Amino acid sequence: MDPYVVVLALFGVLILLTAWLPMLLKEAPLSLPILCVGFGTLLFSLPFVPGPIPSPVDYPKITERFTELVVIVALTGAGLKLDRPLGFLSWAITWRLIGLAMPLTIAALGLLAYVLLGLGAASAVLLAAALAPTDPVLASDVQVGPPKSGEEDEARFALTSEAGLNDGAAFPFVLLAVMLAGGERGGEGWSGWFTYAVLWKVAAGIAIGLVVGRALAWLLFHLPNRAGLSRTGDGFVALGITAFAYGVTEMASGYGFLAVFVSALALRRAERNHDYHKKLHDFAEELERLLMMVFLVLFGGALAGGLLAGFDWRVGLFTGVTILLVRPLAAWASLAGSGCPPEEQAAISFFGIRGLGSIYYLAFAVNHATFAKAPLLWTTVSVVVLVSILLHGITVTPAMACLDARRTRRGGRTRSTAAS
Repeated sequence: MDPYVVVLALFGVLILLTAWLPMLLKEAPLSLPILCVGFGTLLFSLPFVPGPIPSPVDYPKITERFTELVVIVALTGAGLKLDRPLGFLSWAITWRLIGLAMPLTIAALGLLAYVLLGLGAASAVLLAAALAPTDPVLASDVQVGPPKSGEEDEARFALTSEAGLNDGAAFPFVLLAVMLAGGERGGEGWSGWFTYAVLWKVAAGIAIGLVVGRALAWLLFHLPNRAGLSRTGDGFVALGITAFAYGVTEMASGYGFLAVFVSALALRRAERNHDYHKKLHDFAEELERLLMMVFLVLFGGALAGGLLAGFDWRVGLFTGVTILLVRPLAAWASLAGSGCPPEEQAAISFFGIRGLGSIYYLAFAVNHATFAKAPLLWTTVSVVVLVSILLHGITVTPAMACLDARRTRRGGRTRSTAAS
């Protein structure tokens, strides 16, 4: 049997499932990522499936680039669907999550990795930085709805905006780990790291994102006559926006993830109520879902191929503490005094979903430096991502439905409320 034909048929099945399963699972206490991972595990356990086991340990460069692509597409979609304009007060909960919860999470996870897993400084910092950010890809069920849909309550807004911005807070620590491991991407010494990885790269990401977003907004909406790009009606323009913003920023040594999200926010700010934003968002979301399913099927295949062979009780304990204690407590503490209702504060704290972003950070780091106990890092990150997929995937539908019901009873906005 021709392996190409087998792969082509399986890819066709995957595309059909990409369209069908979200509708089927909409009200079920089960998520699309769970089914993708399960399908991949089963598929690559079969003897007739061609090709090698898709392990990120064996193919870190491919893993880095593929997860990078999925994440930036997700960030574009996240920026486009936020109806709330960027502001200091209106985004107060987001700033708390980025400025307080993130550093607390990194510090706690780094200490836990050092004490419990016996990792050295570089590996402990890397593990903490990789697992601290919430994931923009796997968190679609807890994010706001499409542009102008009105599906933007405080919990969904906070989780969406946090996932869009927290890469700018976590990436400096990934580069710090690279520096501690003897790599060159973190800067030279502590002052060099701070100047390069914190000041320059964050500032460049924000500035270039703003410039790109505003320039593209002019091309889309303000060119005279029929030259405006929005007149094409083509949703795939979102992919061009994503690639251009990311590529230009990376060439300037800025944080491309941050720039993509900021450029999408800036683009949405221009002609905020234009219908073309929905077309751009819908294409980005469909592409993100397809790429996510492909990756999670491959991730399931890696699990079948022994990715978790290094699992032991220490990894299990680390995973449980990370998901059930560190993130919830850090987020809850950061939101103290914010005025956020307790049930929404609980949802924001609990649904700190880990996913493709964590795998990207680890792949990026091991491609730029040599880390002690790298197999243990891969096992730990994979277990945390897997448990997050399972736990959050099973609980998200009933939890968010309960949250919506409580909000309705007290007269707040629900997911079905039309946007103003």
